[in-house]
Amino acid sequence: MSSDAVPPLIAAHVNYLLSHFPLPVKIENMWSGSRHCPGIIDRFTLIVPYCLEFVRWDIMYNAETPFSAPDIMFGAEDENFHPFSSKVDEGERDHNSLQNCLRDWNSKDPSRLTSLLQELRDRYVSYQRKRVEGVDDERLKFELCTMLSREGIEMHLSSGFEKPEEVKFAVPLVDIDINKMIPGCPWRHPQKIFLQVLYPVVRKYASTPVAPRLKLVSTSELKALLSIEDIKLPSWIDGMCMAEYLPHLEESLEKQVLEAVSLIDVRRGFIEALDSFFGRPLEADPVFCRTATVITASGVFTFLAHFLISSQFPKKQPSLVLQSSQHFNSHGAPIKSQLITDYPWSPRWEPLQMAERIFEFLADEALSFKRYCNEAQLQ
Repeated sequence: MSSDAVPPLIAAHVNYLLSHFPLPVKIENMWSGSRHCPGIIDRFTLIVPYCLEFVRWDIMYNAETPFSAPDIMFGAEDENFHPFSSKVDEGERDHNSLQNCLRDWNSKDPSRLTSLLQELRDRYVSYQRKRVEGVDDERLKFELCTMLSREGIEMHLSSGFEKPEEVKFAVPLVDIDINKMIPGCPWRHPQKIFLQVLYPVVRKYASTPVAPRLKLVSTSELKALLSIEDIKLPSWIDGMCMAEYLPHLEESLEKQVLEAVSLIDVRRGFIEALDSFFGRPLEADPVFCRTATVITASGVFTFLAHFLISSQFPKKQPSLVLQSSQHFNSHGAPIKSQLITDYPWSPRWEPLQMAERIFEFLADEALSFKRYCNEAQLQ
């Protein structure tokens, strides 16, 4: 966060929050709330992940009294969320811990805002759970009883004039630390896979309950290792409940995560094999081995070959993009080819054979690419 026009104490709190909050929070808007110092920014909207979506909270300091704790305004859809004035099911202790964050506020301690927001998010989880527990739907009550022994489940009741009521669950899956399985892992936040479960609210008995809508969701950075979109969910059988469905899904997912980790070394072996034909790659992704760039030539025509390696390698062959080092467009950018995926390939080949066949393909492709560059340069 830039400290321009932001009081130093407030800037310290926000910078600490962005780097230490256990979930990836973001700042959306910043503005001034001061009549006397309109150029001083002391308020911002914080985007907080919750139940695979986001809630927006306005954090409002006072630039004229920066030593005071901020006020916090929640969204209009959470008008019944009153964490500072109500107790939660876990007891008075939780209520007191939140009050202590405000009573013992120390503006010189940059961690205080982070602690306060962690407490508020915990209270928000409890608030939404209580809303769902109050829904008059026998099927939902049963599912709650079977799932709540699992840690980390978040839920949300949504309703509106133009859409039916439904309850969404975010169920964390695969109880393994994926970050620790990857040497040199750059991820700051733990990477997780969730099952999103959407139940329509049915306030009457149904002999055959409607199957929930199911979708796998992962934290955004996990796509470097595993493509969640390519995983097929097990079928939902009539009469099934989540307690029956989840163990089979988790068993399958754990195997696929372990396989995805093992495929890093397979991709690494392919990148290392490129050295035998192209020389040492100019660049390569050292952690997930998803990209590599080599330099190659045909006579005096020199160009780069960028390898985009799928997480499903070697079943799925790398895509190639060629980039001339001698031709530039009218904007001064190097001319590149379209994505190339049609070339000799077999996932059963050894890495050296894969690299050799690509080397031979590019030797033939060089003339066509040079012609393409010459034509593009004239346009």
